[in-house]
Order: sequence, then C-alpha cells, then structure tokens
Amino acid sequence: MSQGPDADLADAVRDAAGVRVERCYQCGKCTAGCPMARHMDLAPNQIMRLAQTGDPGDREALLRSLAIWCCAGCLTCTQRCPRELDPAAVIDALRELSRREGKVSPRGRRILAFHEAFLASVEHTGRMSEVPLVGLYKLWSGDIFQDLAVAPAMLARGKLPLIPHVIKGRTEIRRIFEACRAKEKA
Repeated sequence: MSQGPDADLADAVRDAAGVRVERCYQCGKCTAGCPMARHMDLAPNQIMRLAQTGDPGDREALLRSLAIWCCAGCLTCTQRCPRELDPAAVIDALRELSRREGKVSPRGRRILAFHEAFLASVEHTGRMSEVPLVGLYKLWSGDIFQDLAVAPAMLARGKLPLIPHVIKGRTEIRRIFEACRAKEKA
C-alpha cells in the first residue's frame, strides 16, 4: 500500500503500525488515562477518529498537530483500550508520516530536534551523553543561547561531563541504526 501524501491515512497507519483504526469506537478511555492530554491540541480519541475518516483535511490536521509530538509514549492509552488497539503506535506512525512529508508543527520541531539529537548521541557513543545531546539539540532547535547561564554551574558540579562515556560494542549499535535507515528507504 502506498504511503505517499495521497495514500488513505487509515491504510498508511495500518501498514506502518499494524493498527486498524476503523475498529476504534470512540469510548474515550485512551484520552481519560492520558497524562499528556491536557497539553495536546487533539486528544488521543480525536487522533484515532481523524485517522479513520480519510478526509484530506483531517490528514493535514493530524500531521501538523502538536498532539502527535506531545505523546510521551507511556502506553496508558494502549493498556486501557477495550478493543485492544494501540493508539500509541498510531501516534508513532503519524509522527513518522509528519516528519517524512515535512509537516511537523512549529512547536513539534523542537521536540523532533530533541529526538534526533538523542538518537545521534546514542548512535555515536552507544549511550545517551549529555554534552552531545544538549549541543546538538541547541543547534538543531535554534535555542542556542537559552539556558546558557546554567551551564557553568552544571559543569562545576560535574553534571555535564565534557568527555562522553563511550561504550564497547558501538559497532553493533551503529548496525541497528543502519538497518533502520535501510528499512525506511525500502
């Protein structure tokens, strides 16, 4: 099934996440349990509903929404679903579509910058390292000077090690990233 901009969103979500959004009957349990719902422009049950409709305007609203970037991935929605659907996987699929189609919301771009900086740090060192993470995030998000005043105190207290700890087995970690990139291109 095609996952381009013209693909039916329910089909694209099914292909990417293995979730049949048309099975959602809007009970609202996902939204009731979501710890991030109050920060979202669309509640989890609304995300599921818009993914069902197939309307191009709904697709655009979903892919440009802040909600898909606010999801903490805690899986509360998935655990509460009486239909045993996986709203968290739907949101992950929508994030990927949003990123791929260049439709990330302005506020979501900062969250995406953090995700990408985190993954780049893990790929390079084999684990999360604070200085590369913060440096890349600041550069990619454009918030270079925000929080700069706290850096000297954190360095003095040893909270920001200048030399990141590198694990053995980084080659295996890099192979995982390469496999994911290859799968994405396929």
